[in-house]
Amino acid sequence: MKYLHTMIRVKDLDASMHFYCDVLGLKEVKRYDSEKGRFSLIYLAAPDDLETAKISYTPTIELTYNWDSEDYQGGRNFGHLAFAVDDIYASCQKLQDAGVTINRPPRDGHMAFVRSPDQISIELLQRGEALAPQEPWLSMPNTGEW
Repeated sequence: MKYLHTMIRVKDLDASMHFYCDVLGLKEVKRYDSEKGRFSLIYLAAPDDLETAKISYTPTIELTYNWDSEDYQGGRNFGHLAFAVDDIYASCQKLQDAGVTINRPPRDGHMAFVRSPDQISIELLQRGEALAPQEPWLSMPNTGEW
């Protein structure tokens, strides 16, 4: 068995692409637009997976954008996506500077949660050992759901 991709339906493709690519740092590796089906599939890969994803499109996130408006409920019931990061504090600061709410701050130097524009939970995990706890993260409360 081999992991292929996780599919997420998105309402606003521009906002989602900005979040996943410009803010989170994923890269687009494939796009398929279906005029007849009125949808687009956009496959995104983490930078460390880019070479593999360019060849096999795995492991990726598949953003599914239906051209006709549809209201998707409850991103929280999807579960979450998880990414290992080199520096949890720097990653959270970059997201926060881009206007993303840190729903579960990395108080332990190991784990944080944010949410996409479609309310999909994204878990960030410190690669390797946890970093020493530090402010402002140590004292920052949880915000909303994650």
